[in-house]
Amino acid sequence: MADIVPFSRAPHPARPRLSDPEPLWRHLLGDQLRRRRHDRDETLTETAEKAGVSPQYLSEVERGRKEPSSEMIAAIAGALDTSLIELTSAVADELRSTAVPASAAVSVSVSRGAFALAA
Repeated sequence: MADIVPFSRAPHPARPRLSDPEPLWRHLLGDQLRRRRHDRDETLTETAEKAGVSPQYLSEVERGRKEPSSEMIAAIAGALDTSLIELTSAVADELRSTAVPASAAVSVSVSRGAFALAA
């Protein structure tokens, strides 16, 4: 008879685990840019052309592979008919909703007996 191996349930995406690292800003920015481009039914090439960047570069930004400069972010935001402040606010709101507060992570570490010094 074979052993039964239990599988743990995947965490609910709206409730990150305390052990999960915070998402990187560039990943959330890329997700936000891709959503806005898709909402406009534009291709990478169309948006990239308006922004003055290559489609390959825009693709890498959307996938979180590139860390774009503020000038590049502003150019892409403009190509999507949004402002830099609207875009960065949306990314910050998303980060707030997915991030575990540092105080919660510290209290869990202390309760588990793991002590770390903050730099």
